[in-house]
Amino acid sequence: MHDWLAFALIALMLWGITGVTQKLATNHISFELSFVCFSLAFVLMTPIIIATVPLDWNLSPGLIGLAALGGLLNGLGALTSFAALERGGKASTVIPLVSLYPLITLAGAWLLLDEDITLRQTVGIGCAVVAVCLLAQEPVAPAGSFVDEPMRRKGEI
Repeated sequence: MHDWLAFALIALMLWGITGVTQKLATNHISFELSFVCFSLAFVLMTPIIIATVPLDWNLSPGLIGLAALGGLLNGLGALTSFAALERGGKASTVIPLVSLYPLITLAGAWLLLDEDITLRQTVGIGCAVVAVCLLAQEPVAPAGSFVDEPMRRKGEI
């Protein structure tokens, strides 16, 4: 297995668990306080990274600004996703919906980085758009329909 794939799969697992913990937190505290606690975890990780990884600090102000802008946008995205969860969004809807952000990345890579988009990626984009439409809709199936029946856990009747 490639290193990048292992890291991507670890991120997938961690972010999947994070979606549940974010919803559990915002069920009991404000999204703002949840975000502060979330951010504090990043602050606590920073000295560990600085102490254990050799970093090249000889960067241009533009690169530092670009990295900081990425952090700011990530933080604002996290804050607004916490707000969606606190304001009644279901974790099973909000998290998959906001996790479609790679569509924006893909468009930016095509427009700004001159990266090619393949037919396979185009089909994936189409599937993701359909997923957004399905996730964003409230159940409207007639009573007794299996389409919007909640899935039951083993042992539930």
